[in-house]
Amino acid sequence: MRLPAAIAMATLAIATYSIDASADASASPFGAVNISGPIVTNHKGTFGGKRVKYEAVVEPFDVTDPSGKPVARLVSTSYIAKDSDASARPVLFVFNGGPIVATTPLHMGAFGPKRVAIPDDISADPATFKVVDNVYAPLDVADVVIFDPANTGFSRTLPGVPPESQFSVVADGRQLTDLVQQWAKTHRRLSSPKYLVGESYGTMRAVEAADQLQKAGMPLEGIMLLGQAVNIIEYAQRPGNILSYVVSLPTLAAVGWSQNVADRKGRTFDQFIKDAQDYGAGEYLNVLFLGNTAAPERRQAVAKKLEEFTGLSARTYLERDLKITKTQYQQMLFPGYVLDTNDARYKRPAAQGNHDEELPGYASRYSPAAIEHFHKELKVPDIGNYFTGMPTAGAGLNGWNWGPNKSPFGDWPYVTQVRDVMKANPKFRVFVGNGYYDTQTTIGAMDYLISQAGWPMDRVRSSYYQGGHLFYTVEASLKKLSDDVRAMVTHQW
Repeated sequence: MRLPAAIAMATLAIATYSIDASADASASPFGAVNISGPIVTNHKGTFGGKRVKYEAVVEPFDVTDPSGKPVARLVSTSYIAKDSDASARPVLFVFNGGPIVATTPLHMGAFGPKRVAIPDDISADPATFKVVDNVYAPLDVADVVIFDPANTGFSRTLPGVPPESQFSVVADGRQLTDLVQQWAKTHRRLSSPKYLVGESYGTMRAVEAADQLQKAGMPLEGIMLLGQAVNIIEYAQRPGNILSYVVSLPTLAAVGWSQNVADRKGRTFDQFIKDAQDYGAGEYLNVLFLGNTAAPERRQAVAKKLEEFTGLSARTYLERDLKITKTQYQQMLFPGYVLDTNDARYKRPAAQGNHDEELPGYASRYSPAAIEHFHKELKVPDIGNYFTGMPTAGAGLNGWNWGPNKSPFGDWPYVTQVRDVMKANPKFRVFVGNGYYDTQTTIGAMDYLISQAGWPMDRVRSSYYQGGHLFYTVEASLKKLSDDVRAMVTHQW
């Protein structure tokens, strides 16, 4: 299992840009970026049914290490409403996962003023996808700041700073923490309610940065965790981890439904998923726990029930001790094909090989759309290469410092960090959202996180969405996410 959230996006090279003559261009394999001050443009649009005038600000911030030494120049993109009470207006700091990739999907898919419109027809050619006004962006109720970590987007480590010095949970979180603090001071928004919105690995970053900001005296109003990986140690599918098969069952059932191989028995989608959840937490878990001591007839009955939910034969389940991983399911459901990891509604010929190092084709328009948006809409001149890839890709996940356990599946205390922040800050709230067809960060794992975390339940909300890891590719899910964001920042729950 690889870490989710568009683990690595295809790098899109664009024209050669002017280089900052004062910087050592050879110091960064990602290309130097020449920006010394904000680039501001004025716009207007309709969001949430309200006409909004806003500024777009592309600007640099130099962030430091704990000793105060500058380590990176981050370039953020902000959308800030005009003619509003800025002191009371919420600010959303938005970022993707990786670890560390540019925030193009959330920027051009959900939270920015423009979006790539992806049709519900999953066979549609991505070349036909259009960029349209994003009426679902939350700019009617909050300002949006797009965060690109060092060596993604226009952000870069500074000359003489090894890029790998930023390849860790703590250092990465510090970049975001420093950016939030500096942005708030620069824009005179110290009193504005602030939220972090992270996707996939970005959910880990959100937790780490929330903890750091709380300790630094800048408490947040809350965090939004999309495609969450906070409790990834609990649902990583090690053979002996029976719980991981239980929390994966609702996702396999959803995929079985979408691929029309499950036995629906006249049930609605919601009822079908509820039945899978209940069966997984009941008889399936109990028989897995009993293992070889379970009565043969019970094992056979479980195998038959799993066939009903997933479409794989009972015999196949019995041959594999009632345990089939998500990855195996992707490969076994349709011989000769493999289901997409991010969104298992999609499939491709297995002969095409492993494409986990790229965003799937339906999401391939985000990066070129973002680059075009910067140059045409935001009037960003030729300041450097907007790097959409993953700077750790050469070293893989082993190139990231995950702490003492040296693995994304190690026991990092994300859940405890959130619990501590909520205890220290009675206003702090958590929202968690996952797509039904995401085979990496599943809806069952999200439910298990919420039930086991020990967080005050009156300050926690969650949602399921039609779609996969990037569930906002489905317009109805984008609208639902938009409604969920508005409910959070306007304190409607």
